[in-house]
Amino acid sequence: MSDTATKGSRFKPALTLGALGVVFGDIGTSPLYAISEVFGRADRGGVQPTEQNVLGVVSLIIWTLVVIVAVKYLLFVMRADNNGEGGILALVTLVIRQTSGRTKAVLVFLGLAGAALLYADGLLTPAISVLSAVEGTKVIDESMTRFVVLISVAILLGLFAVQRFGTARIGKYFGPVMVVWFVVIGALGAIKLLQTPDVLAAINPVYGARFILDNRMEGFFALGAVFFCITGAEALYADMGHYGLRPIRHGWNGLVFPSLALSYIGQGASIIDNPENYKSTFFKMAPEWSLIPLVLLATMATVIASQALISGAFSLTAQAVNLGYLPRMNIVHTSAGERGQIYVPTVNFLLCVGCVGLVVGFGSASGLAGAYGLAVTGTMLVTTLLFCFVARFQFGWSTWKVVALGLLFAVFDVTYFAANLLKIPEGGWFPLAGCVALMVVFTTWKTGKRLVHERINGSDVSVEKFAHMLGKLKPMRTPGLGLYLGSNPKRTPTALTAHMHAAMALPEHICVVNVVTDPVPYVPGEQSLARQDFENGVSQVTVHMGYMDEVHLPSRLEQHGQELCGIDFQHGQYVLGRETLLVTDRPGMAMWRERLFRTMSRNSLTPDVWFDLPPDRTVEIGTRIEL
Repeated sequence: MSDTATKGSRFKPALTLGALGVVFGDIGTSPLYAISEVFGRADRGGVQPTEQNVLGVVSLIIWTLVVIVAVKYLLFVMRADNNGEGGILALVTLVIRQTSGRTKAVLVFLGLAGAALLYADGLLTPAISVLSAVEGTKVIDESMTRFVVLISVAILLGLFAVQRFGTARIGKYFGPVMVVWFVVIGALGAIKLLQTPDVLAAINPVYGARFILDNRMEGFFALGAVFFCITGAEALYADMGHYGLRPIRHGWNGLVFPSLALSYIGQGASIIDNPENYKSTFFKMAPEWSLIPLVLLATMATVIASQALISGAFSLTAQAVNLGYLPRMNIVHTSAGERGQIYVPTVNFLLCVGCVGLVVGFGSASGLAGAYGLAVTGTMLVTTLLFCFVARFQFGWSTWKVVALGLLFAVFDVTYFAANLLKIPEGGWFPLAGCVALMVVFTTWKTGKRLVHERINGSDVSVEKFAHMLGKLKPMRTPGLGLYLGSNPKRTPTALTAHMHAAMALPEHICVVNVVTDPVPYVPGEQSLARQDFENGVSQVTVHMGYMDEVHLPSRLEQHGQELCGIDFQHGQYVLGRETLLVTDRPGMAMWRERLFRTMSRNSLTPDVWFDLPPDRTVEIGTRIEL
């Protein structure tokens, strides 16, 4: 584990407060709907809100929080950081380093599937969280029911509208709001606990096991709703790079877990006192005079929870683009001080349309519950598998230790995943369909780029061989520095060969520039450039960037080029290749996938925009490529 992951060994209140505002938003708002959904089928022959069942459900929730969040993520999985960065794609890069061949391909495929499921989670979480909070207005006034969808849509539209301003300005208020939220839900639970102390028996895990045995199939089905208590646990790992492991642990142990435990125990006590409270368990805990401020507080908390998932989708997109699984798209950095704070307009628009469509289409939190859960359980299952490989081959743990730990986590992951599979007819098909669609996009783009490189490289030569050929061809040489961008460090860019054949004239100084994305989050500027010289005035500069680095090629070259390469890039002329893709029946991809790849390529950012090249010093040379 890197030093970055810990971000200091001492307690840092500011980092902990920030983590409370961003990292725990999703898991912190789960009490709004988790227990209510467990008993949501009671009037249709489902699990009944009896005292024994309530104790069993609360027991399952408490121990799931302990094993999955406290043990699996905080104690083990978050050790697997990539230079301080977490998340499933960071885990994939660690796997890539430690495995090879078919095993590597299978694990990377699973990792991409987990990433695709996280996008589905990014759609579902804002929708169900905001709906659950706004539905609290029905407890105040039943006539508000008809306005729930309209209010929820308005909140979501406002949330996505402000994304372009970034979270830097409002982020500092997230922490204090979530502190108030956790204190309030913990206090409400504690009051109910004092009124019905017998509910503390739920701490005994025997009640959880008895619940499953007594209710059989209905109990197994109910596990899909019990799982809602840990939605957002993956965010702890994904946001580790922003706050560090210790602040997240401090926040969980010091406030989040005690508050969640008290809230769930208090909701259990409320149902034991009055079984009818299961229909809106969370809000039924509160005294009547506090309902309006509680609904407002819950709405703010769910907006914060949604913000965390939206920001996570932006970060996931940037990583996928830099790792070569998505086409280049506009990525706006919204903070000068925090390079991890970004805004992706295309993703923001798609998330907005998707969330609004889900709210309107499903109409209620209970309706969305069928679609929710499968994406998260699938991601957690993949995380467990990938972590086991990293623990065995990178950490050097013994096989028996890895197997024992993996089996412990798999018992929970597989059980909850199987329980959520039962919800496919009720909406669980949605995240699966989204995952399949995104996997097609990921693999089509990756395969298409590989085919383009193969088609180009089939008729191309190495930079060293090209430099040697110049001595025989003797083209006209004009004063100046030509910067030819290439995608493969081992091959001469097509723009360079096309330029020579078309004009039989080349700049006096030729520099082939290759940008390589390393499997690390960031590469310091002073370590990012490497130069290799060849004959006849040809050199090659490799620019190393991390998968979370800002891509501003001229500034990096001009700031460090003289020092690291001995080249003044300020007056160089950038020469790019522009490929026109032709769909054919050549082996490689099905023609429908070739058409999809061509469409994505046409809509991706061009290299001059992506690399932020100066327009007055950039020229393009076109080539036609058969896929």
